[in-house]
Amino acid sequence: MQVRDGMSRVTLAVGPGHSLRAAARLMSERQVGAAVVMDPDLPGPGILTERDVVRAVGRGADPGRSTVAEHMSSDAVFASPDWSLEEAAVTMVRCGFRHLIVVEEGDVRGVLSMRDVVRCWTDDGASCPLPPPAFLFHAAAIKIGPDAALTRPLTHRTATRESAACRGTDRI
Repeated sequence: MQVRDGMSRVTLAVGPGHSLRAAARLMSERQVGAAVVMDPDLPGPGILTERDVVRAVGRGADPGRSTVAEHMSSDAVFASPDWSLEEAAVTMVRCGFRHLIVVEEGDVRGVLSMRDVVRCWTDDGASCPLPPPAFLFHAAAIKIGPDAALTRPLTHRTATRESAACRGTDRI
């Protein structure tokens, strides 16, 4: 499968002067995790992701006054629609992000998210059994709060043992 098979062709575009609040509202309304930022002063499009918004607010930025330009990634990595989904996934993992702007002949054609990749792979026949409900919901037994500590230790072994059926796939 190629990037063109999995990308979202309808993208949300915002300007660099939009407030973080306005961009976040639009992202929420359209149920997308990223917005393409079209800034005529930049050589190519940038991107604003949920992660960018969370980091900005976590650092104390006022979402009503802070602009997209202050928090977007202007050095975005672009994918070609002809890339394989595997190439796109490897790029996202190695670079530490979850969205790629898809560009062809200088024009934005869409956005590919990690969720799109997983959806394509599972729709294409890749599957694994779900872990038992006790594994899926064990976090509910943990007290989380400002003064709370974990009431029982979580181990990597627990997670990997339960998901062992998925690890052998050659798709990831």
